[in-house]
Amino acid sequence: MNYSTKILFAALILMGVFSCKTESETKEEISPELSKAISGYDEPFRPQFHFSPPEKWMNDPNGLVHHQGVYHLFYQYYPDDIVWGPMHWGHATSTDMIHWENKPIALYPDEHGLIFSGSAVVDKNNTSGFGTKDNPPLVAIFTYHLMEGEKAGRKDFQTQGIAYSLDNGETWTKYEGNPVIGNQGIKDFRDPKVFWHDESSKWIMALVAGDHAKFYSSDNLKKWVLLSEFGKDKGAHGGVWECPDLFKIPVEGSEEEKWVLLISINPGAPNGGSGTQYFVGDFDGTNFTTEQAETRWLDYGMDNYAGVTYNNVPDGRRVFIGWMSNWNYARDTPTEVWRSSMTLPRKLTLHKNDEGYFLKNFPLTEFDKISKGKLLFPKPVRLDEPFEREYDNLNNSELKFLADPNENYAITYSNKEGEQLCFQLLGESSELLLDRTRSGIVDFEESFGRAIQKQPFWPEGDKTKVRIILDASSVEIFIDEGKHVFTNQIFPKQPYTKLEISGPADGSLEYLMLREVNSIWNPVN
Repeated sequence: MNYSTKILFAALILMGVFSCKTESETKEEISPELSKAISGYDEPFRPQFHFSPPEKWMNDPNGLVHHQGVYHLFYQYYPDDIVWGPMHWGHATSTDMIHWENKPIALYPDEHGLIFSGSAVVDKNNTSGFGTKDNPPLVAIFTYHLMEGEKAGRKDFQTQGIAYSLDNGETWTKYEGNPVIGNQGIKDFRDPKVFWHDESSKWIMALVAGDHAKFYSSDNLKKWVLLSEFGKDKGAHGGVWECPDLFKIPVEGSEEEKWVLLISINPGAPNGGSGTQYFVGDFDGTNFTTEQAETRWLDYGMDNYAGVTYNNVPDGRRVFIGWMSNWNYARDTPTEVWRSSMTLPRKLTLHKNDEGYFLKNFPLTEFDKISKGKLLFPKPVRLDEPFEREYDNLNNSELKFLADPNENYAITYSNKEGEQLCFQLLGESSELLLDRTRSGIVDFEESFGRAIQKQPFWPEGDKTKVRIILDASSVEIFIDEGKHVFTNQIFPKQPYTKLEISGPADGSLEYLMLREVNSIWNPVN
């Protein structure tokens, strides 16, 4: 959460706009049954195959963990309005990372403060003593934000707390010894991501402190020791560092393993506002180090922020989810019942070429389950004239094709309102462009539709794989299986109904596929 944003809402709390309710005061009125009655997941702009809360405000994904066949998605949640307010942990679960079940609120504010972002682990060896060897606890680790301390002008108002669950996340008990990490006067001190480090047989925590990361260790999740710091002289520093994530990952096609550190930053992203950078290096149980000189970005779109990865995934995949918004305009987007959604769950993979290491992020294969079948066009599709087709609704579709990386292409979605979304692959200038300046409603905030988004394009081979996934209010573009990514919100007044593809006059697309995507909330069948 950007600090200036929190200052704004602290003032609103003083004015009485927000109230901070206790668990007993709010539990019944936001039950899943009531939420389902309030929202049919059919409002204007409502995502049909991305997670969004039934109602009210949502931001960062929290506590991503798999346990006993269930993927847990906790998230920053304000149950009383569609703008940011006193933070709780909302909760949803899935068995396939595609279909989600909304659950009651997991964590409520208490005397130590609001419940800001954090993580969750399965304490398999019961190091905390909260459970047993036969019934190991889930342990959530989160930031407390004491609003009274912030309003008083103090700098120690963020501390770290823990809670545990013995029924796989259904109910939670806060640790009576909270906070487990105090604050010695660091204004932005938050977002703990915890994992078990086999080599040192300890829990490791990555935490951010303004302009850098701190690493801690613990034997029992209750007592923590500061190990080291990283980043004051590395990476982008256009804004506050947030939502760290440190994990080991294999280098595809080799026996090598490296460590990756994700850091969200706001502002300072390459196309404005909020974004996620990453570092590839090594971690020895105490220090994270990297030889990486340049700043690397996970996504060049404007709407993929605060993303972290799952702990305890059974097949070893590194699964990532991000918040599909940007603090430039998160409070202003034109929805009325709920506000914001998550990215599709994505698999992260690490690769190496002559320029060094780089991450790819690409939708999980489980996404293929919700397609309605394939529409294949004759091969090849000639481009001596632009390819044009009309459809009832393209805002529930997936487009795939192969392009010549040395040529130029333009893919345009449009509707009868004259709104259009355009993606360009410019092989001749090694550049990718995304233009949402006329994509629909864009005037709710200056930066949303102000400029064309850009990123450098480094093709991998003789053919470039293009994949574009459109939901009611989002577009996710993946080039070469996630080497280059644009994630963006869009708000067309009517669904896009026309698809146009133009390219080299003497060229063709040897493969072109368009498929419809099922709703996960209101399936037809």
